Amino acid sequence: MPEGPEIRRAADALADAVVGAPLARVWFAFEELLPYAPLLIGQRIEAITPHGKALLTRFDNGLTMYSHNQLYGVWRIAAAGERPRTKRSLRVALETADHAILLYSASDVSLWPTERVHEHPFLARLGPDVLDPELDRDTVLARLSDRRFARRRLAGLLLDQAFLAGLGNYLRAEILWQARIAPTLRPVDLDDAQRIMLADALLDVPRHSYRTRGKRGRGRLQETPFRFRVYGRDNQPCPRCATPIARSELGGRPMFTCPDCQR
Repeated sequence: MPEGPEIRRAADALADAVVGAPLARVWFAFEELLPYAPLLIGQRIEAITPHGKALLTRFDNGLTMYSHNQLYGVWRIAAAGERPRTKRSLRVALETADHAILLYSASDVSLWPTERVHEHPFLARLGPDVLDPELDRDTVLARLSDRRFARRRLAGLLLDQAFLAGLGNYLRAEILWQARIAPTLRPVDLDDAQRIMLADALLDVPRHSYRTRGKRGRGRLQETPFRFRVYGRDNQPCPRCATPIARSELGGRPMFTCPDCQR
C-alpha cells in the first residue's frame, strides 16, 4: 500500500489537473452518492489533500469527498472525455473542460459537509498527518511520551495510524535506521537524546521522501534524492558501518535493520 509521501504526491498531481476549474461532469458508481452528482456540476474543487492514507476532495459548495484507496484503489488523470483502457472498475469521475480525475477499484468513498468530515470514523481515529507542515518536534515528542504509546514497541507503534498518520513499512525501517534505534525498543526505553533523534527522523524521513523520491538531482544545490538505506537491502552493507543489513518479521511485516548501528 502507498505510504504518506506517495499519497501526497498523488494528491498534488490530481490537484494540479482540476483545482479551480468548474466541473463539467460528475459520475459516481455508488447508488448512495448519485444524488450528489447534479449538486457538484458547475462547482469547483478547492483542494485535494491527504490525511494519512485517505484523500479529501473539497468542493466550493461546502461538501468534501472522503476516499481511501485501500489495497487496490488507484487514481488516474486523463484528458476530458477520455477513459484509460483498464480492467479496473471505475468508481468516481470528476471532470472539467480539460481534465478528468478518475478513481478505480476503491469502494470506500463518501460525501460529507466539509465542517463535519473530521467525524468520519476512519479520520476520527487518526493521529496527526506525518507530512502536515504544522507538525513539529515538540508535538512528536509529546506523542512519544503519551501513555497510549510510550510502552509500545516501536516496530508496531510506527505502523499505528493513531500515532502518526501516513507511516508505513518502508518509512518505519528508514526512520529507525536514521535514528539509530532498534525496533524492539519502546519510547519509554529511550533517553532524552534518543527521543529527540527519533522525533527528528519521524519528521525528516517522510518529508525527504515526499520531496525527492523518484527524482534525480542535478548540480550541487539540488537536494539528494531519497533512497533506501536499509529497506529491502538485507545482506547488503549498512551505509554507515558496512555491517550486513538483517531482515526479520516484526508486527507481521518485514523489518530491516543494522545489527550494529541500531541497538
